[in-house]
Amino acid sequence: MAQDKYSALWVSHSRINDFKSCPRSYFLKYLYRNPKTGHKIKLMTPPLALGQIVHDALDSLKELPVKDRFKVSLVGKLHELWGKIEGKKGGFLDSSIEQQYKTRAEAMLLRLMKAPGPLARLAVKLKMELPYFWLSEEKNIILSGKIDWMEYLSDTDSVHIIDFKTSKNEENSSSLQLPIYYILAKRCQQRHISRMSYWYLEREEGIIEKDLPDEEGVLGSILENALEIQLAMKLERFKCKQPTGCYACKPYELLIKGEGEFVGINNYKEDIYVLNSASTSESNESEIL
Repeated sequence: MAQDKYSALWVSHSRINDFKSCPRSYFLKYLYRNPKTGHKIKLMTPPLALGQIVHDALDSLKELPVKDRFKVSLVGKLHELWGKIEGKKGGFLDSSIEQQYKTRAEAMLLRLMKAPGPLARLAVKLKMELPYFWLSEEKNIILSGKIDWMEYLSDTDSVHIIDFKTSKNEENSSSLQLPIYYILAKRCQQRHISRMSYWYLEREEGIIEKDLPDEEGVLGSILENALEIQLAMKLERFKCKQPTGCYACKPYELLIKGEGEFVGINNYKEDIYVLNSASTSESNESEIL
């Protein structure tokens, strides 16, 4: 089959995770279109806004050489960017909740400025804005994902993959996130991948290193999940595993029933909504970025 990235099924850690959690949620997040606008829909919540804005602030460092990275305060950068998610645009239903999340974001970035670790050392920047490669040309499947940081280890001419975490929840040990980034990094640049870690930004000792994956096993698992998604698309069968819906799909069901409040359109041409009933509890802090 000729390569056609526009007709291919694109899979990523977040898409696989959403499908495994709830096929109905996957459909509503990635395939459903607002009949009035033709756009996808997205529910904004404070934890998601927190992750987005902190990642945006840190992403700005990738463009700078080591000597210039901390000439401008990351907290100042956060304040500059905050307008993108202020008020209901970030799912904040009142100013006190917004201030709590803003304070958390400031604390994370202050901690990084005091102890920048890998951020103060050489880094590898991929030319591709969104790294991807053909997982299966025969099945027309592409694997993609955005890697937060790639530290360059000059003594071994290798790379340390780092994923920033703004959630207080620890990533599940069976997560495919770092293994997927490992595979993408191997395919999209030439250096050996010698380390991979999660960096929990609210912890004093936040960098947790993980074992390198069995590449063949990970590729098999990713393909298996991608083929399940592909079959569901072919059969048009995206059912929630729970008879009455689950935590993942219920909020989106409310949106398509018209119970959400429209707050704008993001850079990806998605219609952004908030729900007055949306929980801001820590149980919702597992948003994936």
